[in-house]
Amino acid sequence: MSPDFIAQWLTPLGLDAKQSGLITQVFLVVLAVVVANFVIGHVLKRLIAGARTTTLVWDDAALEALGRPLHVLIWLVGIAFAADMVGQHTDAPIFDAVDPVRKIGVIALIAWTLTRLISNTEQAIIERGTRHGKPADISTVSAVGKLLRITVIITTVLIALQSLGFSISGVLAFGGVGGIAVGFAAKDLLANFFGALMIYLDRPFAIGDWIRSPDKDIEGTVEDIGWRLTRIRRFDKRPLYVPNAIFTQISVENPSRMTHRRINETIGIRYDDLDKMQAITDDVRNMLIDHPDIADDQTMIVHFNAFNASSLDFFVYTFTYTTKWVEFHRVKQDVLLQVARIIDEHGAEIAFPTRTLHLPDGLRIDTARDLEHAAEPARH
Repeated sequence: MSPDFIAQWLTPLGLDAKQSGLITQVFLVVLAVVVANFVIGHVLKRLIAGARTTTLVWDDAALEALGRPLHVLIWLVGIAFAADMVGQHTDAPIFDAVDPVRKIGVIALIAWTLTRLISNTEQAIIERGTRHGKPADISTVSAVGKLLRITVIITTVLIALQSLGFSISGVLAFGGVGGIAVGFAAKDLLANFFGALMIYLDRPFAIGDWIRSPDKDIEGTVEDIGWRLTRIRRFDKRPLYVPNAIFTQISVENPSRMTHRRINETIGIRYDDLDKMQAITDDVRNMLIDHPDIADDQTMIVHFNAFNASSLDFFVYTFTYTTKWVEFHRVKQDVLLQVARIIDEHGAEIAFPTRTLHLPDGLRIDTARDLEHAAEPARH
């Protein structure tokens, strides 16, 4: 079929044969993009399904990170190719921007893929550790992930500027001078950044730890460690946002990392039970030694301690195996109840505040009943 024959058919319709051919070519490009996206999507689904059956972390993360950017890349390349074809038939200056947009788009898609790969790998490592009973250090994994993402973003910006014709050496020199100015203007922000860096390096606490500070009113569970703020959930469920620079200036306790929990209680018995004190403390000590939840390899003290105002005091000083708050209080309750039972078995009693009034000889205090009996003859 000759071009003249096609022109004879298109001319009565008001169409130019050259323009119609261009439209056909653009249509074929768009159709090819749609088909390629469909095929790539189907192949990726099968690959991801197969990767999930393996024990590797990288294959799942890489394939899932590649999905959306690859679809966008196909569309970008296809539309840019169609725009080039149209640009060859027109002098519109807008088509001069096709090549830079394509370059920047490809660079941005590569960066998007890498950041998705980093995030997916970070999540996969945490989930895999939890699934195998060996939880990963969430703080370290998160810190490495954030550092890698920042590196990718900075590198992407520099490559994009280079592709647009800017001098990288000039940009870096300007960045050095600008960094000094920004350093003075944003010293608090930098202090928080380096505070976060010290947290990641020294690791005084991690996400999920219960921390508190004797210097500040800070106590709760760490939920997130950012580059500027650390989010702590108080025990009343209110969030507390602490600038990271604060942690370089205060002492921080981490009760989550204690090896044992301490029971330190003082118990008093009556002065009348002084002769039973030795037997009571010996039996309490033996009870603690035999208790399955008490650490017998730690310091254990049960001794008569003091003559108090209305009691004879002995103290119980020992440690539990468990460090969990709720379980600790269950063990402590059991220990105190057994101490009370031992005191009762020896015929002694736990003391409570009392006062004894001593009267001189011959002096008596009339009770209300005595006064009532004395008033009866007067009424009669």
